[in-house]
Amino acid sequence: MGKKLYVGNLPFSATEQELSDAFSQCGKVESATIIIDRDSGRSKGFGFVEMSTDTEATQAIEKFNGADYDGRAMTVNEAKPMAPRDNRGPPRGGRSRF
Repeated sequence: MGKKLYVGNLPFSATEQELSDAFSQCGKVESATIIIDRDSGRSKGFGFVEMSTDTEATQAIEKFNGADYDGRAMTVNEAKPMAPRDNRGPPRGGRSRF
């Protein structure tokens, strides 16, 4: 099973296809996703790449962490699981239930 990599400090002009093409230098890319802000429709400057094997993921981290991408030094490391988002404050509108 492969590893999902966090790719940060991307230029806002980066595309998923460019990301996939770049990381394919290290092996088979299962998926490449750039996170988009839902309000503005613009890139948030980070994304995720899933490599097909752990070895390929390690090679990608070594090759691309700190590498220049359109004048920006990319941050590449193993993605951490998303933290639960249960407590998001009191409900909006109306009275608080407390």
